[in-house]
Amino acid sequence: MAEYGTRDQLRLMTVASRLYHERGVRQRDIATQLGVSQPRVSRLLQQAEEQGIVRTVVVAPEGIYPEPEEALEDAYKLRECHVVEVFGGDGAIPRELGVAAARYLGETTLWGPRVGFTSWSTTLREMARELGPVRRPGVTHVVEMLGDLGTPLLQHEAGRATLQLARALGAEPVLLRTPGVLATPALRDAVLRDAHVGRALDMLDELDLAFVGVGPADFHGPLREGDNFFSAEQLAEVRAAGAVGQLDQRFIDAEGKPVMTPLDDLVVAITHNQLRAAQTRLVVAGGSSKWESLHAALRGGWVDVLVTDLASARYLISHAD
Repeated sequence: MAEYGTRDQLRLMTVASRLYHERGVRQRDIATQLGVSQPRVSRLLQQAEEQGIVRTVVVAPEGIYPEPEEALEDAYKLRECHVVEVFGGDGAIPRELGVAAARYLGETTLWGPRVGFTSWSTTLREMARELGPVRRPGVTHVVEMLGDLGTPLLQHEAGRATLQLARALGAEPVLLRTPGVLATPALRDAVLRDAHVGRALDMLDELDLAFVGVGPADFHGPLREGDNFFSAEQLAEVRAAGAVGQLDQRFIDAEGKPVMTPLDDLVVAITHNQLRAAQTRLVVAGGSSKWESLHAALRGGWVDVLVTDLASARYLISHAD
């Protein structure tokens, strides 16, 4: 309270501040009302801020959640985080997060020449469907990061989402039209000899932006045993080895460390090393079924940008190290 700590001075600061900030009275009118000069009013307002009489408060509009976003960015060293409140339970999450991600991506400068895309993700397919033409100069390719999973209808939807994203960006789509999970390593080796498959996988070495699929080390979404996917016995074994989640069917433990198992020799997808080398890894995911795997992915540093729902954000904040 040093040089302007007298009672009269404090009163003048308070009255001038209330007139200016609460009633919207102009400084020259405040000067007239208080019988002082306008420069004196300006000094009084500045001194009121210095003394803590006036404190600037930012009030976030309804539906904007800066506090959990900043908490997640700080806790997990994220470059950026976007939190959306979703009504209607976990079933509404893919649509709502997909729409939110499309809005965000329409303005972002994250794009680079080579974009990796997880087309089997329900949420990312919603995002591709909602994304209007963004035509970022320099984006040349949209490369699928995982082969086909699920039923033929799901595979068709996945390919269409890749085409939609590539069209929105004005880029060439690079499809990975092969089963994402093969029955034996020999079958996988045969698939890898295909020139188109080899080209797609080689392009994953240098991704500027990777849309990463995150999920539990179990059946999830529409995936079922026998649909170009693992068996229940195989998934039980990988969980017994410590896996709690997967990134494009590459498994990770609770700390986000890779879990290497014989199942890696059955998968046609981006590898842990290729994913780690991507310039930016973006995850659009949420819902209670993915909480543990999302937490593991964040702990392991596999995520640079996150779009998630408010309930998931609160879980992740409460479980931060």
